[in-house]
Amino acid sequence: MNSDLHAPLGQNRKGTPKGGIPFSRILTGVSWLAGLVVIGGISAWPWIYGEQLPAARMPAPPKEAAAKPANPGGNPGANVSALSKGSGQDGANVVKQTMEDGSVVTTYSPKPRDGSGPVVITNGKTQERRLAGLPNLDLIEDTPEGRLPKIGPNGLRPFDYYARPWSGARGTRIAIVVSGLGISQTGTMRAVRDLPEEVTLAFAANGNSLSRWVPEARRNGHEVLLQVPMEPFDYPDNNPGPGTLVTSKGTKTNLANLHQDMARMDSYTGVMNYLGGKFLADPDALEPIMRDIAGRGLMFLDDGSTAQSLSGQLAGALAMPHAFASLTLDTDVNQTAILKKLDDLERMAARNGSAIGVAAGFDESISAIKKWVDDAQGRGIEIVGVSALADDAPAKN
Repeated sequence: MNSDLHAPLGQNRKGTPKGGIPFSRILTGVSWLAGLVVIGGISAWPWIYGEQLPAARMPAPPKEAAAKPANPGGNPGANVSALSKGSGQDGANVVKQTMEDGSVVTTYSPKPRDGSGPVVITNGKTQERRLAGLPNLDLIEDTPEGRLPKIGPNGLRPFDYYARPWSGARGTRIAIVVSGLGISQTGTMRAVRDLPEEVTLAFAANGNSLSRWVPEARRNGHEVLLQVPMEPFDYPDNNPGPGTLVTSKGTKTNLANLHQDMARMDSYTGVMNYLGGKFLADPDALEPIMRDIAGRGLMFLDDGSTAQSLSGQLAGALAMPHAFASLTLDTDVNQTAILKKLDDLERMAARNGSAIGVAAGFDESISAIKKWVDDAQGRGIEIVGVSALADDAPAKN
């Protein structure tokens, strides 16, 4: 080693201290003394340097056995319960004192937290993108039918938490909902992976692999809806599928079927009908369903396929978020025809300020919507999640 480059403090460049004693003797003596003290069970470093050993070099305490993850291999959102969650309003005791001069002094001190381990801090209002593939367990309740959405202990609704953020600026806004996903795996994959993230995706309650597609859609930035089958006028010749809500089956059966549908997926802002012309026009059958959806903090999107629907009237009475689709985009499953319908939707939005278009997950629909959205955004149109266009006015007294 070159002593000119590495001479310790107090040593001259020739390796001899200023006092004349060779440094090698001093080093030997100190090393012998330190070894003697360590053998005696006492660290010599604090005695020599007058300070404690840096924390990073202290021996770590023995680790306890790692806890096994909850629900291994099950619902991908279940293991998030291993992490404590907090918001900007959590984590501190806040004490305000008014001084003699009238000024207010606010003192913050740590608040004890139950349990141990890391804490996920969120803004407490809307879901952050980094957590979008996981449900908020504060907004889920376990029931015999499965895990169902609920309003959180602080009044937070799934409608608010899972809503896609938007700019809040005044201007032309359009929401596009692609529905029927989960039925065709290839069509679902194209919609989830190819459509712009501003497009809302509605998954059929009787679809397949929802535990795979819904989290992926959320991670990709999409707002999602649950699409529930409801009785059309020509039922049962036109049968929407298992778990259809039917006017003749009574409230108890319909609510059980609704809950089974709700338990198929999570992280959705609301419910959308699939067919349902007859069911939506029957107040006795529809009211308990709308009340249950409202009580769980969800919106209802009516696809606008029947003029006799009572969903808007009931939503107003229940003070729940609600929206009507303005236009069905793919009554003619042809890309050119769908692009023309999208232009019609844009004119409606320019006239009214906003509009909602719905389409099924056909290849032609996905291709046309993808192309049109890219062009429309260049014209200054904001594509928003459907929750941004819901009527969420408070109830009238």
